[in-house]
Amino acid sequence: MTRSTRARGGPAPVLLAVPAALGLAFMLLPLLAVLVRAPWRGLGRLLSDSQVLTALRLSLECATAATAVSLLLGVPLAWVLARANFRGVTVLRALVMLPLVLPPVVGGLALLLAFGRNGILGRYLDAWFGLTLPFTTAGVVLAETFVAMPFLVITMEGAFRSADLGLEEAAATLGASRLAVLRTVTLPLVTPSLLAGLVLCWARALGEFGATITFAGNYPGTTQTMPLAVYNALETDPQAAIALSLVLLAVAVAVLVGLRNRWLPTGGGL
Repeated sequence: MTRSTRARGGPAPVLLAVPAALGLAFMLLPLLAVLVRAPWRGLGRLLSDSQVLTALRLSLECATAATAVSLLLGVPLAWVLARANFRGVTVLRALVMLPLVLPPVVGGLALLLAFGRNGILGRYLDAWFGLTLPFTTAGVVLAETFVAMPFLVITMEGAFRSADLGLEEAAATLGASRLAVLRTVTLPLVTPSLLAGLVLCWARALGEFGATITFAGNYPGTTQTMPLAVYNALETDPQAAIALSLVLLAVAVAVLVGLRNRWLPTGGGL
């Protein structure tokens, strides 16, 4: 038995086990409360309501669109952060990661100041193209992209950094162009990370609330996604709010199950 095996085996010390158990209870109790208080008998009726189905459809469409935008913009950005060498790349990385720690409401306000009718860019979009983003479905996609894309970027940056450069150099030596190397060598190497990043990005977009309600509002059929529908239902129909929360909880569990081989320990390692 190796030293590392002995370190992982055996019961946890009491001084660690007790706070660990309290921490686990703290994390699981609210989720258990949702399951216990869920209106299981009327769940089908609550979830089949037309307004609920509309919010669910809008959530799925906007989260998918936000993920697609993140794919188009985030993967190239991750490659630049991982492979490009220029002054200020550290500051650029910090700015890209900022939405991860920025309060979502502040993010929504920032989007308004940038893309609102009187925003830095929004005023020109309105004057030149008649394009208004706040309080529209497109605004929901924009808000979700803002908060979710960093999850894809940080995942892909790590993948690009850890990819085998020797294979890329060998392909280039054999005469492959940089685009061909990217398409035939680099992307296949990072595909597992890409899929994981896309799922994380999609799940984060699906659960976005603060930036969405600040920038896009809460209009049924137009900008009211599932988290916003939960917020509304809490004031009028708590049972419906719990039912909607169950849907989002199920999605979160599905994401964790889907990513277990990528992010969670299985057996002896990751």
